Amino acid sequence: MDFLTRRSLLRTSGLALAAGILPASAEARSTAGTQGELIHLNLNENAFGPSSRVAPAIERELGRLSRYGDEKAAKDLTEQIAAYEQIDVDHIVLGEILGALGLYLGSEGGPGGEFVYSTPGYLALIDSASHVGGVGIPVPLNTNYENDLPGLKAKLNHRTRAVYLINPHNPTGTVSDDKAFKDFLRDASRQAPVIVDEAYLEFTPDFQSRSAVSLVRDGANVLVFRTFDKIHGLAGLPIGYTLAPKKLATALRAQGLGDAESLGRLNMAAASAALSDTAHTDMVCVAVANEREKWVSLLEDLHLPHTRSATNFVFFDAGRPQAEVASRMKEQGVQVARAFPPYMNWIRITIGTPTENANARKALRQVLQ
Repeated sequence: MDFLTRRSLLRTSGLALAAGILPASAEARSTAGTQGELIHLNLNENAFGPSSRVAPAIERELGRLSRYGDEKAAKDLTEQIAAYEQIDVDHIVLGEILGALGLYLGSEGGPGGEFVYSTPGYLALIDSASHVGGVGIPVPLNTNYENDLPGLKAKLNHRTRAVYLINPHNPTGTVSDDKAFKDFLRDASRQAPVIVDEAYLEFTPDFQSRSAVSLVRDGANVLVFRTFDKIHGLAGLPIGYTLAPKKLATALRAQGLGDAESLGRLNMAAASAALSDTAHTDMVCVAVANEREKWVSLLEDLHLPHTRSATNFVFFDAGRPQAEVASRMKEQGVQVARAFPPYMNWIRITIGTPTENANARKALRQVLQ
């Protein structure tokens, strides 16, 4: 059965699937808030947990914890990713490398290079580049709370060292129009490398066609970052990878990025097991979408402006300061995300388990009444 057919079948069974994939640990956590425990809906973690294949994979490595991660495991994981992404292994750099990538690009060519990015956003790469003389060039989101592609293009010049975009965006959850986004990537990448952070793209049903990895395959000066922290549920064993032009990928590996020892034996084993279970991520995608619709219904019922999130979080205008709402939500047993200036009245809430979400929605009603 192909991916799209499997996805469509999964979507027809909705809530039944959501209930079926909730692991025992997540079910236990879903009672949080009823027993005085804080419900953490602030870091966009996957409340439904990793694949059932992950724990056995970790257990098989426990007897070798005294050993560093080995090159064979890194090679095997790289080849597995290459098959998954339909790309040559030479394009792949293992690891959560956004910070190191910022340092590398900021250093290349000396200080003063400009890094164009959307604001607000996740700024690990931009912050790292600034430590070596990189200059961040922020571009506000457009009126739909999406990456402002014309505004970003207007900032490109001979000083541009790189462009960094998140799609779907964080904290708004919006996904850019596919054609317009890829047209921008092709054009901008002729001037400088364009890094696309796709940490949340796998929560969209058509992520394979939307992914900018197609441009990497075509030889464009585009890099795509993915993480196992989100839909794969491995935030506790953080690991990711970047798909980059071969020349740049080779240069990054020469700097020590993707080194097996630094990746960790358990992290690689968990990532490999998670990547092998596409049925699990399909079901997580369905479960999150079902829960997201309940959140959207509440926001519309409360007449709260909100974005069209395609991710595992919602983002809405509470009509009052974020700090006030966050404080009162915490009193109700729910922790929400920090503020994202300039949207100081907007709240980002991670989609948790069904029980966590029900408790959080009840708390939000009470706070806003």
